[in-house]
Amino acid sequence: MPLNIEQKKAVVAEVAEVASGALSAIAAEYSGLTVEQMTELRSKARESGVYLRVVKNTLARRAVEETDFACMQEGMIGPLVLAFSQEDPGSAARVIKDFAKDHKQLEVKMISIGGKLLQPSEIETLAKMPTYDQAISMLMAVMKAPVEKLARTINEVPGKLVRTLAAVRDAKEAA
Repeated sequence: MPLNIEQKKAVVAEVAEVASGALSAIAAEYSGLTVEQMTELRSKARESGVYLRVVKNTLARRAVEETDFACMQEGMIGPLVLAFSQEDPGSAARVIKDFAKDHKQLEVKMISIGGKLLQPSEIETLAKMPTYDQAISMLMAVMKAPVEKLARTINEVPGKLVRTLAAVRDAKEAA
């Protein structure tokens, strides 16, 4: 059933709002996937905080016009599903990559992050990006390391003194 002009405006507004707050976007061709497979993909996307939508290419081009994903406009050809990462930059890439392993019909066409268009082969790199919590954990480990090393170094001085005194005591007892 074709959309009327008001429905089209609503779709464009919804996708534009999501795109303006998204961290990364992936466009993948989904030809050959069944309805059940698309439903499975949508549920996995929802669980991961990814906005997934099949939109007509003309509407999608209008929706991403004023966003960081305007670089994707020229490549919007054919049946595409758009995935926008809402929480961390790699979430959409992880969902699409994992789903494409089992379903060869899902083929990544475009990847965009920070206003730059990446090659579809770079999905692996984007998928390996840490989540927010993982990045904070890594940062805290880096910040904590010098303090731990200083504490161990300071603690080593009395420890060495105790070992030296014990060695002197043992030497005197043996003599």
